[in-house]
Amino acid sequence: MSQSGSQAAAFFRDVRANRVVWLVRDDDGSPTHLSADGTRSFPFWSTSPRAHRAAKIWGRGLRVDSMPLDTWCDLVLPDAARDGLVIGINWSGPHLVGWSFTPREALNRLGRVSKVDLGL
Repeated sequence: MSQSGSQAAAFFRDVRANRVVWLVRDDDGSPTHLSADGTRSFPFWSTSPRAHRAAKIWGRGLRVDSMPLDTWCDLVLPDAARDGLVIGINWSGPHLVGWSFTPREALNRLGRVSKVDLGL
């Protein structure tokens, strides 16, 4: 399995077990990443230490925050789907790289159904 693949597997395993999703943010919100193909990713991490490493790499006064898994699934992922964002999963390394999933794919991997699945 690739490094990104193992990070993605760890993400889904960790958030199922801990029921928490981690992000980095500042007073203006969370950073997103624009890929070469024009897709914008909204990154999340499965543990506090992973998110702290990302905040340190990105710098710019970012802090770590968390949210319950249910909030992420029921509110954040449907909003991301409406905005055309994909979800970065446990990005790692000195350049914070890794896999991204559509909100629907993320929910499917968690075995969840939400407004994203219902097309709302």
